[in-house]
Amino acid sequence: MTAIRSLEARLERIALTRPWAADVTSVGVVATRVVLSDGTEGHGFSWTPQIGAEAVHALLVHDIAPAAAGRPADPREAWDGLWRHLHEAGGGGITTIALAGLDLALWDAAARAAGSTVSALVGRRRETVPAYGSGVNLHYTEDELVAQVRRWVDAGFGAVKIKVGKPDPAEDADRLSAVREVLGADRGLMIDANQRWDLEAATRAMEQLEPFAPDWIEEPLRADDLPGHIELSRRIATPIAVGENLHTVYRFEEYLASGAIRFAQPNVVRVGGITPFLRIAERAEAHGVQVHPHLLPELSGQLALTLPGHPLAEDVEDAGFAALGALDGPSPVHIHDGVLAEEPHDGLGLLFRHRPRG
Repeated sequence: MTAIRSLEARLERIALTRPWAADVTSVGVVATRVVLSDGTEGHGFSWTPQIGAEAVHALLVHDIAPAAAGRPADPREAWDGLWRHLHEAGGGGITTIALAGLDLALWDAAARAAGSTVSALVGRRRETVPAYGSGVNLHYTEDELVAQVRRWVDAGFGAVKIKVGKPDPAEDADRLSAVREVLGADRGLMIDANQRWDLEAATRAMEQLEPFAPDWIEEPLRADDLPGHIELSRRIATPIAVGENLHTVYRFEEYLASGAIRFAQPNVVRVGGITPFLRIAERAEAHGVQVHPHLLPELSGQLALTLPGHPLAEDVEDAGFAALGALDGPSPVHIHDGVLAEEPHDGLGLLFRHRPRG
């Protein structure tokens, strides 16, 4: 049996070209390297915007690395035991974000040992997947927002996603009206409230926003509020999408079984890596819910190629690892005319530059 010999982790802080908010100016990447008993190496990462990267790094170094040594190198065998080991620190959140650092490295090692890519190892269903333009833009002026949407249209995206949740829903409606004018009737428009509303506020807001025909409303309520999502789904016609702030297969199963959501958006890192992501995708398919992976197109785009149905990849403007200069080497994917495809690479094809700290 091939086993895990060692795990290393280092923290890299990557500045965002376009800050996501006044207090979100960087993302933390914890680059990981696993060495197996047969000498095979694998590289992965954990990720979190601005907050929590130091805690993720500490969990990897002090708790996951020693507990992983000697365990099976097959990521599907290693994951459950390590999740149980971390469970007293929390069933999801920082613990699963940290666990992704090992899981991704193990999948990378397995694909490299097979002379393959991770998407081929999982089972690629298609060679390309549509991508949509996305941005953290609620703080943009209307003119800045419209200019961003025009950039996406000019780049060939067939759909875009913008933020909503202004204190006055009429302002959101004005912004959507301006965006819809740029998009026309044929391009898709998705909206994301980032958990800003309660049930009554969401109901009132969607009364004003539904005339602009959004394809979905994302995170209208706090992710913890399953009963609220169930009730909101009865009140509005727009499909509901959630997932970036759900961290376990069990939580996704609750949402899927409720019938409240039409789209599931697991973040590959936040759920703990590829192993739980694939389990979530399997459960979503069983419930007839489409999976659209959240963020990180260099990673999630590869997995979108393996998903059933009609998945989309999310491309946040100026936030890709390659665009931020974070990668030591070329990106494993490219997006052209709104379509994502893989570039030739081994494993995950994601190596992060080492940046001297000082």
